[in-house]
Amino acid sequence: MQKLNDMLCVVTGGARGIGEAVCAAFIAEGARVILTDIDETSGAATADRLGCEFRPLDVASEADWAALEDAHPAIDVLVNNAGITGFETGTAPHDPETASLADWRRVHAVNTDGCFLGCRYALRAMKNRGDGSIINISSRSGMVGIPAAAAYAASKAAIRNHTKSVALYAAQQGWRIRCNSVHPAAMLTPMWEPMLGQGEEREATMAALVADTPLKRFGKPEEVAALCVYLASEDSAYMTGTELTVDGGLLAGSAASPG
Repeated sequence: MQKLNDMLCVVTGGARGIGEAVCAAFIAEGARVILTDIDETSGAATADRLGCEFRPLDVASEADWAALEDAHPAIDVLVNNAGITGFETGTAPHDPETASLADWRRVHAVNTDGCFLGCRYALRAMKNRGDGSIINISSRSGMVGIPAAAAYAASKAAIRNHTKSVALYAAQQGWRIRCNSVHPAAMLTPMWEPMLGQGEEREATMAALVADTPLKRFGKPEEVAALCVYLASEDSAYMTGTELTVDGGLLAGSAASPG
């Protein structure tokens, strides 16, 4: 028996990286997946390759979430995965002293507002049946300070805390709607590629980037996806408001906050 047999699951930011891996893992477990992404070209191509539905979605847009609610008023699982670091369009400073308010707000619009809007949609789409699972992808950066990426760290910390508020609210209503957060550290996704280089340089750069990680390697998106399958399934029926780290042991020690 597949763990997610015939469940309707929405995954945001599903075009690549962790989101793509989650979609593939859910499909393998029998789910009906709605892959969403702001990048319509890549999102549609990934959905076509995986064999699932694609819908364009800007997670920071309330109108886009309303359109998704109209199209899919009832779902079983939502994975709030879409997010940005703030460095996608350049190397402007993101430290607490010199970051611009515009850059701070751009990161929070996607990461914090996107999570809020997604959770609100999911509660509305699950409450009639009174059952479901909301999985919020936070980060190791939401559990420690990151001086060079203050907005990103703050937004991921907000996701961590909002997860608990949603979990408690759902329980207060008497619903079996669970909400948990996942906190990956360095996962080898396309966002890392520009920093890694090629050949011998690539291997040296990768080794340096994970030197403080006890397991001495990058994580794999599939390892996050496997945890999402667990949280989406009845195997985790007694878990809500929980935070789960996938970090190679990093937070077990003192080298938690990178430079």
